[in-house]
Amino acid sequence: MIPYTIKLTKAEVEELKLIISKGSHTSQTFRVAYILLNCDEGKYSDKVTNEQISKVLKVGMRTIDRVKKRFVAESGLGNGSRSSACAAKRLLCRRAARPARRA
Repeated sequence: MIPYTIKLTKAEVEELKLIISKGSHTSQTFRVAYILLNCDEGKYSDKVTNEQISKVLKVGMRTIDRVKKRFVAESGLGNGSRSSACAAKRLLCRRAARPARRA
């Protein structure tokens, strides 16, 4: 498995904290916001291990890895085409706009 490193800017951290603190969002949006904030290895946060995130949020380790992978892929870190702020916003909005699955 490839280790994905998340480094959020101050603006991204503030935007994610704003999503968590107010407004009505889906549970998936909250979950992604919490995962991104806790996985952040930038200078605006404290590093938390994936095991700790998994226990607190009651999500699997694979879920954390998928969120990190999707964030890195959508931020275009490999080619520098998009900012990570744009990727975070699109990732959260896409999750909120996705229709619920029917059983």
